[in-house]
Amino acid sequence: MDTRTGKASIESNERWCDAASAIIAAMNTPNDKPGTTHFGYRDVPVDEKQKLVGEVFTSVAGKYDLMNDLMSLGIHRAWKRYFVATSSVSRGDRVLDLAGGTGDIAALLRDRVGDAGEIVLGDINGSMLKVGRDRMTDRGNVNGFEYVQCNAEALPFPDASFDLVTIAFGLRNVTDKDAALRDMHRVLKVGGQARVLEFSQVTADWFKPIYDFHSFKVLPHLGKLFAGDSDSYQYLAESIRQHPPQDELKSMMQAAGFARCDYRNLSGGIVAIHTGYKV
Repeated sequence: MDTRTGKASIESNERWCDAASAIIAAMNTPNDKPGTTHFGYRDVPVDEKQKLVGEVFTSVAGKYDLMNDLMSLGIHRAWKRYFVATSSVSRGDRVLDLAGGTGDIAALLRDRVGDAGEIVLGDINGSMLKVGRDRMTDRGNVNGFEYVQCNAEALPFPDASFDLVTIAFGLRNVTDKDAALRDMHRVLKVGGQARVLEFSQVTADWFKPIYDFHSFKVLPHLGKLFAGDSDSYQYLAESIRQHPPQDELKSMMQAAGFARCDYRNLSGGIVAIHTGYKV
């Protein structure tokens, strides 16, 4: 064989390997650029995500419950009931329900804390908070409730203020999840519990294509048909895929200071309940 030909072949192979290595490295590099974070599948400046998420929930606030029923075929109600039923809460406790939205979790907690207890609904979005307050008032749930528009990353409460902190279907929309978890830990009393109910990673491989089809094909269409807004529901589907999977979120809670952290998958991992304690 001509040595020049052999040398050219080796150099060609080396260039191909270098190119392949570059492609693999690019695939393994996080999407977030410095100073940016994800908004669905888009990279956006960190200081813009809160505004963009706010626009999504302002858009869907009026149809939020209807769309939850359509998206989950009503199963979200069972998830929420189980979430509350398995929480560590007693009569007289003070509870902070973050991303309280339309008040579903707060309404379920009401009987558990009793007349001596207090529930604070916190939500960063004023439109969602108004919907929740109006719904609770219509149900006759007035006493023992407080409504606070607040950012989960910087809660406006003193240390050790609550016996239980919950956040249902809201953590994935928080820009700095680590900061939110640290502040949840801060406002808990010693012995208090934090619980996170959130969409997570489906565990069964056979179900993933069906779930993806529902999320990216059916869900935006339902949003357009019933709420006149397909883009917001496209974002909601994308935000679920960007949320940390079960074990990663458990590690994040541990890093935030929580002890005895654990999680339970519901409906094959479509959602998971994460739990941690302040000790």
